[in-house]
Amino acid sequence: MEKIEDYRDLIEMPLDELIVKSNRIRKKHTQKIELCSIINAKSGECTEDCKYCAQSVHHKTDVNVYDLKSKEEIIKKAKNAKEAGAVRYGIVTSGNSLTDAEADIVAEATKEIRETLDLNVCGSFGALSEENLQKLKDAGMTRYHHNLDTSREFYPKIVSTHSFEERINTVNKAKKLGFTVCSGGIIGLGESWDDRISMALILKELDVDSVPINILMPIAGTKLEKNEPIPYADIIRTIAIFRIILQDKDIRLAAGRETKLKDFQGLGFLAGANAMLVGGYLTVNGRNVEEDKTLKKEIEMLW
Repeated sequence: MEKIEDYRDLIEMPLDELIVKSNRIRKKHTQKIELCSIINAKSGECTEDCKYCAQSVHHKTDVNVYDLKSKEEIIKKAKNAKEAGAVRYGIVTSGNSLTDAEADIVAEATKEIRETLDLNVCGSFGALSEENLQKLKDAGMTRYHHNLDTSREFYPKIVSTHSFEERINTVNKAKKLGFTVCSGGIIGLGESWDDRISMALILKELDVDSVPINILMPIAGTKLEKNEPIPYADIIRTIAIFRIILQDKDIRLAAGRETKLKDFQGLGFLAGANAMLVGGYLTVNGRNVEEDKTLKKEIEMLW
């Protein structure tokens, strides 16, 4: 079994050498950038205490609060995602599960999206029951998203209302039912390099299909609002290390890529990323979709 020690040399390797190494691995597996988009289908009043999250009831933020959007609203947003060039559309809700009635609405929306838009539908609903997971699978949902957030060792410093093992169990449950799985985490929480490597190794062991890398955007009112931003070079190094460890998996740049990488976004793709989330995030707007489509085209020409 691989260990953290096997990859510690990557932390000190000159960044230009590391980028060449990671990009060489990426080239073996893909020459295209995959776009995905999400809808914040239910927002706020989450009882979990994730220290970074604006939607937690444990924090005082100005996040919008609303119940599950209607089937029609979910489908309308899917059409927008399709027009933006996304090949995957993620339905995301606050909280650590769905009620049976909510799962029925999501299943109905999923079925219509699959039948009318030829769009892959992903879901992110926390530790959903096996019964409701199967309901969504039968409706045509193909991928389940459930982040680990960080390493097993650092996790208790970020969340206390549910365990790291619960996250592992949810990933395994989704895989067992035949979903592909999207699972990654957030960097900039205060974790160490060992924590980042540890998370990547666990994701490799779980054999997930897509790994989103989010960069913390400290939100006023959360417990991490005063976290210092991590350097650009550390973000790029993290992307490269994840590519080297995870080899053929999709490495997906997600929240924080615009505001934290800024002019270095393109370098993130040369360091090993091959997918990105477009059109905004859960509680924070993204940049203009046309700019991202241009970036995609230009990076693919460089590759």
